[in-house]
Amino acid sequence: MPADTAHVARRPAEAGRPLPPGRNVRRRQRRERTVGRVLLGFSIVSILTTLGIVAVLIWNSISFFAEVSPLAFLTGTRWTPMLEPRSYGVLPLLTGSLLIAAGAAVVALPLGLAAAIYLSEYAPVRARAILKPLLEVLAGVPTVVYGYFALTAVTPVLQALWPETSVFNGASAAIVMGIMIIPMVSSLSEDAMAAVPRALREGAYALGATKLEVATRTVVPAALSGIAASFILAISRAIGETMIVTIAAGATPALTLNPFRSIQTMTAYIAQTAQGEAAAGSVEYRTIFAVGLTLFAITLLMNLLSNAVLRRFREVYE
Repeated sequence: MPADTAHVARRPAEAGRPLPPGRNVRRRQRRERTVGRVLLGFSIVSILTTLGIVAVLIWNSISFFAEVSPLAFLTGTRWTPMLEPRSYGVLPLLTGSLLIAAGAAVVALPLGLAAAIYLSEYAPVRARAILKPLLEVLAGVPTVVYGYFALTAVTPVLQALWPETSVFNGASAAIVMGIMIIPMVSSLSEDAMAAVPRALREGAYALGATKLEVATRTVVPAALSGIAASFILAISRAIGETMIVTIAAGATPALTLNPFRSIQTMTAYIAQTAQGEAAAGSVEYRTIFAVGLTLFAITLLMNLLSNAVLRRFREVYE
């Protein structure tokens, strides 16, 4: 067979073989592997940091509960770890935290949901582009500013309306904290409503529904999982807030449901005691970790509840 003919005969066999990757392809693959390893490293650092925090809380809490009964800690109604006679009942701190979180929810949930409905269903495109960033600016205000705003602006108004209101009180902290978490509720709820298909809205309009009926009876129920998750996350944020309650709510651990008197929350106690009032290694010092572990357990349960709500009520559209 001539050389030219043999060369032509080999072409079909060689044509079926995959070509070796080019230099640019190999460089791209190496770059992708490097990015994947970097992102994996960041994820591992986050996980190890979380595990480290939990380990520190548990280790120091074990030392605390070796000297204080867990039952007395969880059911006691007096919290006086620095005063004689010493008592380590966390219920006053827990009640204060839940009272302020409930007050913040009363302020934030209806206002945040109303803002989300307006932005999703009523606002023109230009108005939405302006109002949503302005609303989210509230989330960027330092919490210490919110705390002094509650103390110097909201408390005098409450004292004018209810003269028995203390200078440091739970109501002003709850109101301002509710204002602070409005962007979280409105932004997450609006995102959930935006994910509802347009066909559902058009079907409701075709049946003669008004705009308000479409928003409240079609869009909101369809986005219920995202809205409920935003509510739970916002309440979790309120429970874990520190500076507002430290400045405005006071430092009196009282087992009360009266929001107009001075109370203390778990986060405020941690911030106060961490300033050096208790000797390191003492039982009083380890109360910080016991209270922190309790707070961690509450927020963890709230996050698990949020995930459960998302799985239970999630709507999948095609």
